[in-house]
Amino acid sequence: MEYKPVDRPIFRFWDGAWPETIERWKKEGYDPKKPIIESDPKVWQGGWFFPNPPFEKKVVEENSETILYINHEGILMRERKDNPLSSMPQFVKFPVESRDDFKKFWKERMNPDLEARIGKDCKERLTSYRNRDYPLLVVANRWGGFFGPLRNLTGVEKLCMLFYDDPVFLEEMLDAFADFIIAIMDKVLQYTDIDVFGFWEDMAYKTGPLVGPQLARKYMFPRYRRVVNFLKSKGVKWICLDSDGDISKLVPIWLDAGINFIYPFEVQCGMDVIQFRKEYGKDLRMMGGFDKRVVAWGKEAIIKEFDRLEPLVEEGGYVLSPDHSFPPDVSYKNYCFFVEEWQKRVFKK
Repeated sequence: MEYKPVDRPIFRFWDGAWPETIERWKKEGYDPKKPIIESDPKVWQGGWFFPNPPFEKKVVEENSETILYINHEGILMRERKDNPLSSMPQFVKFPVESRDDFKKFWKERMNPDLEARIGKDCKERLTSYRNRDYPLLVVANRWGGFFGPLRNLTGVEKLCMLFYDDPVFLEEMLDAFADFIIAIMDKVLQYTDIDVFGFWEDMAYKTGPLVGPQLARKYMFPRYRRVVNFLKSKGVKWICLDSDGDISKLVPIWLDAGINFIYPFEVQCGMDVIQFRKEYGKDLRMMGGFDKRVVAWGKEAIIKEFDRLEPLVEEGGYVLSPDHSFPPDVSYKNYCFFVEEWQKRVFKK
């Protein structure tokens, strides 16, 4: 990340697969108990920011094909029974429809109590991270950001309308999330340092963001800035953000807010990490950007994609990784070749 000489790049920091893909690989010789090749060590803490206590799963309706239930986040959702993990659910109702709903949800579920969120031994667990020889990342998965988490509360349509119809209520929720993140991290950082803090947004689709850059800069930017300033005052150097889709119009806002590490740069959405480096220079650190689709296409395509990204790996400020989890058209044989080729290039074997 510092653009300094290193012995080698990071290896296999992130390369997951769909559950359906894993089932295919098992039929093709994959043994989950035996990793193909070991990854570089890291600790990635992503569950400390969820609603706590979680909602109890409650089945509302069920038939031969689908199940309608309230999930752990309070969202009423309908899923297919035959393939729930690799299909898109229908989101029927969200836990916040009014200001009163929000106040109740926040009071009951969003207390920044480390013992409740991490465990009664949270002080000992956090202190044990000191003097580590591996990176520690605290990523506020699904509940640390200023669009994605609000979407979990209200749904996409209502949230987008709030920017116009009730910006006062919107700002109340934005400020609550900023306060919440700072409160948790203030306590965590009393016991250990961390290498990376991560926002989670997932606020873009294939051709653009779900909220325009003008609104993002007006409403979201000040809250990013406040959290980033707090974290940096506590010695946190790397602030990352996770969003799928075409994020090109949002990157300047995130950089201006002090976020310096973004991922996963989905290639099928036009996100070319080589072009982003040319446009933003070394201020922007990146992870991802390896087109996951090429792994289904075979050896020649895999080698070509590694060749495309090699100059960026050599330059630094970039963690080579797939641009998202592997879909089920990727064979186990092709995946093994992908990992072996990756290892060969990292370790120069």
